[in-house]
Amino acid sequence: MSTYKSKKVLVTGGAGFIGSHLVRRLVRQGAAVTVQVKYNSLIDNVRLANVWDELEISEAGLQNSDSLRPLHGRHFDAIFHLAAYNHVGDSFVHVNESLQSNAVGTANLLECGVKFDRFVYMSTSECYGLQHDMPFHESATAFPISPYAIGKYAGELYARFKRHQTGQPIVCIRPFNTFGPYQSEKAVIPELIIRCLRGLPVVTTEGKQTREFNFVDNQVDGILAAAAAEPSFDGIINIGSGREIAIRDLVKTIHTLCESKSELNIGGLPNRPTEIWRMAADNARAQEVLGWTPKVDFEEGLARTVAWYRDYLAAYTDPNGALRRLG
Repeated sequence: MSTYKSKKVLVTGGAGFIGSHLVRRLVRQGAAVTVQVKYNSLIDNVRLANVWDELEISEAGLQNSDSLRPLHGRHFDAIFHLAAYNHVGDSFVHVNESLQSNAVGTANLLECGVKFDRFVYMSTSECYGLQHDMPFHESATAFPISPYAIGKYAGELYARFKRHQTGQPIVCIRPFNTFGPYQSEKAVIPELIIRCLRGLPVVTTEGKQTREFNFVDNQVDGILAAAAAEPSFDGIINIGSGREIAIRDLVKTIHTLCESKSELNIGGLPNRPTEIWRMAADNARAQEVLGWTPKVDFEEGLARTVAWYRDYLAAYTDPNGALRRLG
C-alpha cells in the first residue's frame, strides 16, 4: 500500500504525538481518515487543528467496549493502532489505567467487529526490558519491567494471537524512543528543550543509561512501511535509529543547541530502581522486510525540534499573543 489516495484509514490515538504526525501524512496523501479520540473536541485534540475539518471523528474510549459499537461492520483499508497509556514512570502509579488502556483496549478493538485489510499494532521497545545481548533483536525473549511495558506487551501478544487465529494481516512493530514537534514535555527531549530555552535548572540522574532517539518523520515512514509489507509480516519488527546516545550526552547537546544559560545538575536525581541501562535496536529485519531505514539523522531532527519548540514557547508565553488574548 504505497499510497493512501482515496483509501479508508482508521488511526486510534490519532491526536497523540506520533499519531497526529501520521494523520497529517495520510491526509496529505489523500486518504479518507477516521480518527479515534476520547473527545470530539478540537480543544482536546489541538495537534490536529490544521486538518481537523478534513477528518471523520470517532469518539471512543478503547477500554469501554460499548463505545466501539459504531465501528462494528465498518471496513478500513488500514488500521493503525497507536492509542495507549504511554508514560513509563507514571504507569507505576496508574497501574490499572495503563493495563486497561494498553492490553484490554487492544483486545476490545480487535474484537469489536471492525474489518480491515491491514492492521498495524504500535508496540514498544520497552517490551525488551532486561536483556543481556545487545543490540535488541526481535528473537529475544521479552522481559518488560514496567506496568506500561507489560500492558503494551500483552496487547502485542493479543494482536499476534488474532493473526494466528484468523489469518488476518496484523503486524506488530516495536519503535524505540521517538522525538519531534508536538511531543509532550513529559518526554525527556521536549522537557530538556523547554527547560533549556526558558533558562530553568536541569536536574537529571547520572545519565549513564543509553537510548535510541528516532525523529518522528522516520517513525511515520516505518509505520507506513509496516502496513505496506506484502504479505504483511508475521512477527515483530524493530523501528530504531541505529544509534545509542547516553542521556548525559543528550542533556549537554540540547543545552548547547539551545544556547542555554540553564544550570546543569547531572547526577542530582537517583536512578530509577527498574532502569534499563542500554537500549539499542537491531534494524536488520526492518531493512530486509520493509525496506526501511531512517532518513533524518539525530542532529537534523534535534535542530528541527528545537526550532519548533522556540516557536511553541513564543506562541504560548507571549503576553500579547493570540492564545493569551483568548483568556
